[in-house]
This record gives sequence, structure tokens and C-alpha cells, in this order.
Amino acid sequence: MSTFIHGGNVQANGIRQHYLRYGGQGSTGKPVLLLIPGITSPAITWGFVAERLGQHFDTYVLDARGRGLSSTGPGLDYGTDACADDIGAFAKALGINAYHLVGHSMGARFAVRSAVRNPAGLQSLALIDPPVSGPGRREYPSKLAWYVDSIRQSLTGMDATAMRTFCPTWTEEQLQVRAEWLHTCYEPAVVRAFNDFHEVDFHQDLPHLPVPALLIVAGRGGVIQAGDEAEIRDLQPGIQIARVENAGHMIPWDDLEGFFAAFGDFLGQPLT
Repeated sequence: MSTFIHGGNVQANGIRQHYLRYGGQGSTGKPVLLLIPGITSPAITWGFVAERLGQHFDTYVLDARGRGLSSTGPGLDYGTDACADDIGAFAKALGINAYHLVGHSMGARFAVRSAVRNPAGLQSLALIDPPVSGPGRREYPSKLAWYVDSIRQSLTGMDATAMRTFCPTWTEEQLQVRAEWLHTCYEPAVVRAFNDFHEVDFHQDLPHLPVPALLIVAGRGGVIQAGDEAEIRDLQPGIQIARVENAGHMIPWDDLEGFFAAFGDFLGQPLT
């Protein structure tokens, strides 16, 4: 039985923010969880994850600005701070007074900034394989052309078969959803986020986290290496670190059960 409730839009931080809500009947009594996807992942692409989260949490999956059905186009600020501030503004606009925050990749970078800039109501922070590149550090392993080429192809129309060139290990259903929605990822927003991976220091906020934090590392992702884990632990000694050994950067796509198991009881209850 699906836990999907509805999609919606809210005006927050000066833009229209679109979200998908999962939680099933009687979700009012469940703790709230906000999920922020990655650089070219509209909210709908995380639906298969949110279905499970909705069994335990009143779950909101956000379309980051410049993606999905949220505000997009020229004239918007797609920088890390603006996108981070969208999160706290979203919670405030919907009257959410307490929530867990989960971010993947780019979404994790926005989440860690939001935790420090807008801590009101935040209960815990889960960072899923965030890019740890930054000034003076090694480059993010994925290349900008991979994103740009796939977006430009999607603008002319593409199907699951064409998308398989970019995501060869995904299921037909996952490819179809991505092929359908990738055209909503605004290229300048993606370019700005990718550049921020290298120009904005992810590590600056780690010593100042106001809530318990969990880092989930993709064992085959190449994004976070052993030395990075050690540095993150030095900066935030209380952080929990879990690895999903047989998954690449898109962890739930590679090992869904391993992804949920990595949370353990961090969120107050197991997700498996």
C-alpha cells in the first residue's frame, strides 16, 4: 500500500517550493522528515525511497530550486546559501516546528549549511555521501559534462533506453522516471551547484552542528575516502559514520536495503 499523500507548493524564501508528501493515513502523529535530493534529482525520483520513509515519518521530499516543479529560470540565486535557506523557510511556511533533515549529495551540502544557518526545529541531520571537494581539495569525481549532456538530451525528449547510456545499472522503472523529469533540471542551476562543490567549503560547518549527525558513505562511490572520514570525525567528533559497501554514489539505487540499514536507529527507529 502506497504511503503517498499528495504533492503541493508553498511560497517560502521568496520562491515557489514544490514538494511530495508521504506518510500514509494518520501521519499527523509521526515525526517529520525533510528529504533534499541531489544535483539532478527532482523529488519524484526519490519516490521509491520516500514510500518506505513514509511508513515511519511524515516525509516531505523537496524539489530544490531550479529542479522539478519548484521555481526556476534566470534571475534566481542558485548558490549554496540561498538553497540552504530554502529548507528552513519551507519548514516555517508549513508550520513544521520539529523535523529530521536528510540530504543526498548536493542536498547534503545544502542540509549541513541549513543546520548551522537555520537550526530552529532541527532534531537530527543525516548526510548521504556529500561531495567533500572544495577550495584546495581534490575534484569531485563526476564531471560536469555528464550532467550537462544528459540534461540537453532530455530537453529534446528521451526514453529509458537513451537514459541507460548515462545510468547503465538502473532498473527500467528508475530510468523511465529520470528520463521523464530530467528536463526540469535547469542547466545554470546545475552548473552553479557543481561549481559550488569546488568553491564552497563543505567542512566549514561541521564543527558547529547543533544536532546529532550521521554520515552515510557509499563504499564504491569514490566521493568520500578513508582520509575524508577521518577529517570529518576530527571536525565533528560526535558524528556517526555508516558505510554501504556495495553501493555507488546513488546508494538507494544500488542497495536499497543496505541504505535503510545504514541509518540503524539514528532516527529513533530502524527503517528495515
